[in-house]
Amino acid sequence: MSQIKKGAFLNYITIFLINTVGLVMTPFILKNLGKDQYGIYLTIGALIGTISLLDFGLNNTIVRFVAKYKAEKDKKGEENFLATTMLIYSMISLLVVIVGAIFYYGYFDSYFTKMSPEQIKIAKTMFVILIFNLAISLPGGAFTGICSGYEQFVFPKTLKIIRYVLRSFTVVCVLLMGGEAIALVIVDTVFSVSAIAITAYYVFIKLKVKFKLHSFKKSFIKEILKYSVWIFVFALTGIFQWKAGHWVLGRISVPSILAIYGIGITLGSYYGAFSTAISSVFLPRATQMSVGNATGEQLTDMMIKIGRISFIVLMYIFIAFTLYGYQFVYLWVGDELGRDGSLQCWIIAMMIMIAYTLPLVQNFGNSILEAKNKLSFKAILYLSFMIIGTILGAWLAKDYSAIGMISGSVIGWLIVQNVMNFYYHKVISLNILRFFKELAHKIIFTLILISIMGYGITHIPGYGWSNFLLKSSLFTIIYGFLIYYLGMIEFEKNLIRNTIQSASTKIAKLWKA
Repeated sequence: MSQIKKGAFLNYITIFLINTVGLVMTPFILKNLGKDQYGIYLTIGALIGTISLLDFGLNNTIVRFVAKYKAEKDKKGEENFLATTMLIYSMISLLVVIVGAIFYYGYFDSYFTKMSPEQIKIAKTMFVILIFNLAISLPGGAFTGICSGYEQFVFPKTLKIIRYVLRSFTVVCVLLMGGEAIALVIVDTVFSVSAIAITAYYVFIKLKVKFKLHSFKKSFIKEILKYSVWIFVFALTGIFQWKAGHWVLGRISVPSILAIYGIGITLGSYYGAFSTAISSVFLPRATQMSVGNATGEQLTDMMIKIGRISFIVLMYIFIAFTLYGYQFVYLWVGDELGRDGSLQCWIIAMMIMIAYTLPLVQNFGNSILEAKNKLSFKAILYLSFMIIGTILGAWLAKDYSAIGMISGSVIGWLIVQNVMNFYYHKVISLNILRFFKELAHKIIFTLILISIMGYGITHIPGYGWSNFLLKSSLFTIIYGFLIYYLGMIEFEKNLIRNTIQSASTKIAKLWKA
């Protein structure tokens, strides 16, 4: 099996592991830290995530240029490029420390107005440790980028899995021994620095990569930054999409509200991971079609295929969460957040799922934009409306707290995706009307029937974990049966049959061996 296939396989394991362990660890951490410290932990993490934007997309740029020099067998050019990026990273790390120091000494106390003096003290300690972590990890991330440029995916992804498992185990031990939020930040920093050191050793010893400045040219730095600018814009968009709410609520809300908002965001972000894991299998083929000058109708056909599969997966999660999600959230974190807090988490996650469904179903469109080098319009559009959504959310948050904050962001998402549909239709020549018509074919009627039957299941008496598992199991059986026999077209049925047959064959071979 090639490095690419092994890397893809390990990527799916990572997605599954992070989502599964995250669901288990979140209530455990919340219970042991308490909602106030957990809210501080999430908010300071989001603040540091914002400062990490000072990377300017350089890590992704390293992958592209290293792959280019490797293909050209230009070892001298590669050495010069890597040495130049390390000089840039040195300045970035210094900038991170300066920005962190300015915020720490000038604005920290006055910004987090709803925190007590003791909470401010905890938050400041965490901030200092995470600034140090960031100053090291930003240039350290270059080593993972080098591995990707060399198409060496197995080692860094395996290391990531091992790191995540060991980190989770260590967090459990630390919390059971009475550790608090500061201890978790220290654990994260230790594992981060260790992973960087191990990856650096692999790059220098195994791959025999060297950093050597043969010549320093300002034009070369401009070329590097020119490539990374749109990566930076998308990263900035992601910050406003997922982390801006923490900044706003951190100023006007008590830490317990930050915990509610953070858990709602976490649940919403899990929603997209399942769809992305499915649709990404088809994206390389889609990119090849775009590069091969496929017609608008041919691209629409592929978008429909990918979109329907994603839609089927997403609707299973969406309908189940709509019907049984509040019960799940209350069982999951209700002991710490109470019924009202659990309800708010559920509402926030539901709002994200509603806004996030269409972009996920049309994920193929982003691949087309990338292949046609037309990402700039989407990047600027998304960034503009994410900023507007954050401002609107901040205004609504004054009266409606966490629900108000997410409402502003969701409105921004919905507007952007509707504009993008006009763009896909007019500029990319995708037949959007046919896309929606064929997306709904057979599926919508089936989903209505499933929803009615699923609602009937909600009346099964009881409210504990066994009751939830009974309801969700019955729903899963009904969904799988009806969507297969009533909702799927022949292509989708064949895809499932072939997948099951292939998996059965591999299991049989392993059993015989």
